[in-house]
Amino acid sequence: MKRQFAALLALLVLLCVGTLTPVAAQEHPAPVSKLDLQDGDTLVFLGDSITHQCLYTQYVEDYFYTRFPNLKIRFHNAGVGGAQAADALARFQQDVAKYKPKYVTVLLGMNDGRYKPFNDEIFETYRKDMRQLVQQIKDIGATPILMTPTMYDSRAARLNDKRRKTSPPQRLELYNSVLAYYGTWLREIAVEAGDGFVDMYSPLNNLTLQQRKTDPNFTLIADAVHPGPSGQLVMAYAILSDMNAPKAVSNINININPRGKLRARAKGGEVADLDYDDGTLTFKWTAESLPWVLPPEAATGVKLLKLGHRMSREALAVHGLPQGKYELAIDGQVVGTYNSQRLARHIELQQNDKTPQYQQALEVALLNKKRNEGPVRMLRNEWRQFQQADRLQRQLSADPSNEKLADLAAKAKAKLEGMEQRVAEHENAAFLIDELIRGENQPQTRTYTLKRVE
Repeated sequence: MKRQFAALLALLVLLCVGTLTPVAAQEHPAPVSKLDLQDGDTLVFLGDSITHQCLYTQYVEDYFYTRFPNLKIRFHNAGVGGAQAADALARFQQDVAKYKPKYVTVLLGMNDGRYKPFNDEIFETYRKDMRQLVQQIKDIGATPILMTPTMYDSRAARLNDKRRKTSPPQRLELYNSVLAYYGTWLREIAVEAGDGFVDMYSPLNNLTLQQRKTDPNFTLIADAVHPGPSGQLVMAYAILSDMNAPKAVSNINININPRGKLRARAKGGEVADLDYDDGTLTFKWTAESLPWVLPPEAATGVKLLKLGHRMSREALAVHGLPQGKYELAIDGQVVGTYNSQRLARHIELQQNDKTPQYQQALEVALLNKKRNEGPVRMLRNEWRQFQQADRLQRQLSADPSNEKLADLAAKAKAKLEGMEQRVAEHENAAFLIDELIRGENQPQTRTYTLKRVE
């Protein structure tokens, strides 16, 4: 009897252990956490008119031009005004796949919702087309980075007489919520599949709400749909932040001990020829990158985001200086005067427009602005004509007996004659400016002089 009881007890223990042993969890891929762009890689920005504006794309490009000056990363803007996911599918092979991208950011949804309260049939069309688009991106060996639609600013629409008169009350009240729903769905499919995901919606809404606590009429999106330069900078920051892009440019830490012996520690570059004599400290600094500097029109966004400190920190600390004030010059240009206590804590130079590295980075940004406002935008306008012709042809296919539609489709198709050559010309013009940028974005060895002043 005892033996039977012992055997039964052993069996129960085995059953319990088996029950308690956790079942292996189904494996799920981790979402993309960064843009791992290497020399020769291409990043494509696919989207609608907000991408066609050539602003958030330009600012992301500025970051990579200055932060990774030794990498030849190629950029292609594939935004077209008015685009829906179906339009992106129609031009995918020629406007995306042709460039063999490593990553494709996707910003679509603003037009897909059709500026109406939530409609299940409209959403299902968007859902089907987006799934097909994501699959096509993967089929060419690229990684999709899905981005939520941006903010519909209903208050800006109410303050804009033209928008207010043409906007139905339900759009003003409900459309921003529709975009939130679309974005939440995108997050679910991105996380489930292990794709990249960027939240564009929350930073724009949250920053706008915060600023309206002191300025009720504040907006980053004057026409309610298309963010201005500062709003587009918020978008660029969202991409870089959500993709964990490197933040600091450099950190120089110099120590002068009581005997005058010097020691330098640095990240992001190299200190050489360090010398301290009669109250004057000098050294040469060769940085690995430049600060992320934006064109002047994005200045409000730079300030609101505290962008320099967050994404472009150039820190300098000097310990052991005798108490007093010191004048800092870089390559002979005085950039500021600081007391010894502040220098010991550290100063930040990334937004000091007197420094030669700031001026160099600004020149990069202005060249890239020229590239985007010129050949890149002209290239996108060619694809807008393609989109118009493609839409008319699709409508005609559904209604082949419509003579008026047939005439419009024929005229739109005629405008596409010679498009391939024009696209090549615009791309070549953009490439030439890109080469100028890559000649301007190389960090130079700079001479720092810190001199005590009365």
